[in-house]
Amino acid sequence: MSTARSLLDVIPPERRARLLDGAASEVPLVLDARLFEEGRRADRFWVIRSGQVEVDLHVPGRRAAVIETLGQDDLLGWSWLFPPHVWHLGAHVIRAGRAVEFDAAAVRSLCDADAVLGRAVYKYVAETVAERLYETRKRLMQLYGPGAEAPDD
Repeated sequence: MSTARSLLDVIPPERRARLLDGAASEVPLVLDARLFEEGRRADRFWVIRSGQVEVDLHVPGRRAAVIETLGQDDLLGWSWLFPPHVWHLGAHVIRAGRAVEFDAAAVRSLCDADAVLGRAVYKYVAETVAERLYETRKRLMQLYGPGAEAPDD
């Protein structure tokens, strides 16, 4: 699921440089790696440059349910922004690639110190969350809404 622009595209250039220099590093996305687990501390997030990551939900007694698949320019992770800074979902690399990894505490600190940067980051994350919730709603309506076939049990 790719939005029209990445987080890095919406931040003014001079502030983007400060963010990248002070809180980010380029990292590999290693095939089959778990990037985070539901219930653990959300201390980082990523902008995917290449590769693909599945976001999933732990289902007791079953295999994790895939919520969405993210790729190039997508924001991976937003639990880092909201207390108590704990992941609500998990993430698993399904196609190797690269990402920009951000230190969440450093980004929050930069955003607190710079209103323009903070507004850009918070607005982008909020729009991303809203878009993904809408897309999830559409998928659920296709599966369970009027006219959907009953699943075979």
